[in-house]
Amino acid sequence: MANNNLLDVKGLKTYFINREETIKAVDGVDFTINKGEILGIVGESGSGKSVTSLSIMNLLHDSPGQIVEGSINLEDKNLLDYTEKQMRKVRGNEISMIFQDSMTSLNPVLKIGEQLRETILQHNKVEKNKINEYILDMLNLVGIPNPSKIMNDFSYQLSGGMRQRVMIAMAMSCEPKLLIADEPTTALDVTIQAQILNLMKKIMKEQDMSILFITHDLGVVAEMCDNVAVMYAGRIVEKNNVYELFSNPKHPYTEGLIDSMPKMKEDPERLKSIKGNVPSQAEMPLGCKFAPRCPYVMDICWEKEPTLKHIDEDNKSQVRCWLYEDK
Repeated sequence: MANNNLLDVKGLKTYFINREETIKAVDGVDFTINKGEILGIVGESGSGKSVTSLSIMNLLHDSPGQIVEGSINLEDKNLLDYTEKQMRKVRGNEISMIFQDSMTSLNPVLKIGEQLRETILQHNKVEKNKINEYILDMLNLVGIPNPSKIMNDFSYQLSGGMRQRVMIAMAMSCEPKLLIADEPTTALDVTIQAQILNLMKKIMKEQDMSILFITHDLGVVAEMCDNVAVMYAGRIVEKNNVYELFSNPKHPYTEGLIDSMPKMKEDPERLKSIKGNVPSQAEMPLGCKFAPRCPYVMDICWEKEPTLKHIDEDNKSQVRCWLYEDK
């Protein structure tokens, strides 16, 4: 049977190292994205989601961040073995990324058309005399009205939703195999958010690509994703398909995230929450990193960290918790 894996991340460790301390932002992450799949990575701020995506794109050079261990295989080719010149060919052509803040991602002194033209010429083989037509097609694809006018506008003249559509058009213009979307709808109102999510699913089917969708919003996860990886303190604590994750969460952290979502029939003035915060590196417990916040904490949780292990017969569900370890 043919290998259906598009991206396979194994044992990824990305640390931020300075003179005072080493921050283990991503500490042994494993996941696979299949062709035609949307994998969601969900967790609170500081859990390591965005650093994971930047590690995949190898965009950490201007920071103290270093990938110290692991592999990132795109169709069986380890991207960590690539030079920067080789990675420039991967970025855009094979993996594209939509960043969280479209206002800072777009150049305010270049017109929208010029920015798209630069991206397309760098990564695509569109003939120069046909490039304007191609840009108009891409802007039409993402549902931008009057694209010939928008081509001559600057980013600050557009609304948040329109800027995000431009970012999607830019990412899609090179027809990548994998799209990484890092909180692409966070700053948008719910109506525009729904439009952007539907647009991404539509383009995914038309271009036959996969998506790594990074978010803290479980509602978006339920709407978009096939499978979900829940991250906490730089580690994946649970992996499952989206239906099983919501109907039967295994890890106490996942349970807490789902319980904290507003419910239609409950008192809207009293929302549940997970006590405490994601621990800092200076306060990281020796054993399970979720132990200080866990309602089911046991003595062993403080002493030793559990492994991420399969807990079902078909090996689809994985959880990192002492509740599921053999006695």
